Amino acid sequence: MRHRQVLAVATVALFGLSGCADRPNDLDTYYDDPTPTPTVEPAQPSVKPQANPVPPPSTQAPVPAAVSAALLTDEDVAEEEVVPGESKVSGCLTGLTRGTSRSASWSYPSGSTLEHQVTEYTDRDASDVVAQADCEGRKITLTKQTGIEVQRAWCEGTTCTVLLAKGKLVSALSVTAGTEARATDAAKRLLPIVAQRLRSA
Repeated sequence: MRHRQVLAVATVALFGLSGCADRPNDLDTYYDDPTPTPTVEPAQPSVKPQANPVPPPSTQAPVPAAVSAALLTDEDVAEEEVVPGESKVSGCLTGLTRGTSRSASWSYPSGSTLEHQVTEYTDRDASDVVAQADCEGRKITLTKQTGIEVQRAWCEGTTCTVLLAKGKLVSALSVTAGTEARATDAAKRLLPIVAQRLRSA
């Protein structure tokens, strides 16, 4: 009888062990919760700062030395008692900007303005540009300047414009004053200085 009891106990133990055979036997993971899905954070792009930023290339062509040399300076117009003003090109001068040019502007205490522009033409002679210029207003005659190939002048209202040509350069002076007479007088005073600048360029 005792032998049968031992057999029965052994059989139960064997069945009990076989029932556990399908379960994993890794005690480190047996009682763990299901593995959670990891949250992936978007990677931040790493921006490496530049030690010396490279400036964009200039799109403006360099101004020829002759153009700069022919342009009036503050010292040239000091006796006019003017101060530098906003550089702008208007009136007859707007039709002369087909080449490389520079301009300067000044203001009188009275509110009158003085503009000067020098333009270089590489594809034609400056004398042709001035000879074919058709500015609005009444043509006026000013003292002919030596060393200047072509010289022309107009007055429209209270604005007087003078064009001078030498080689490939056109020098344009424009004065706007309270009256035509004042504009003409200022143009007469400045004409020899403008011509000298053009001759030495």
